[in-house]
Amino acid sequence: MESWSEQEVWEEIQSIWQQGSDEERKILELAVQAIRQRRERNSAYLSGFLGLKGEFVGDDRYRFELPLTPFMHNSLGAVHGGILATLIDSVMGSLVNRTLPPDQYAVTTELKTNYLRPGRGERLRAEAGVLHRGRTLVVLEGSVYDDRDRLIAHGTGTFIIQQRRG
Repeated sequence: MESWSEQEVWEEIQSIWQQGSDEERKILELAVQAIRQRRERNSAYLSGFLGLKGEFVGDDRYRFELPLTPFMHNSLGAVHGGILATLIDSVMGSLVNRTLPPDQYAVTTELKTNYLRPGRGERLRAEAGVLHRGRTLVVLEGSVYDDRDRLIAHGTGTFIIQQRRG
């Protein structure tokens, strides 16, 4: 990775903001959003870039609704497969972690994703539900839908429950 001076970074940011495309300015806005979200909620930068904010939609169901942004696109103008897998993993992880006591957390041990159609449109919705909850393993399913309510990706994941250490 190229190392830039602070001055070079600032000049490049100003140049992009003043002369860049709308898409490039949107990427800078997303970077600021990611930093703010990290500071406010201690979330991953990627969550901020994606604009992830979730809600329970039942006892064992969790949902993200988010705008589709240029950050998510592949070179063909559809949502990148890695972004779809990340959304599925994130919504499942959010569900399981929000149902655990404060002294526990869960991390992904396995993830399988099926891509069903290109992700296009203005918004995405990711939902997760629990398939099986054991003492140390939780198996979940997650789906991503486009703004026309079409299923574009579906996955399953296994999460292991761990104890937080002092």
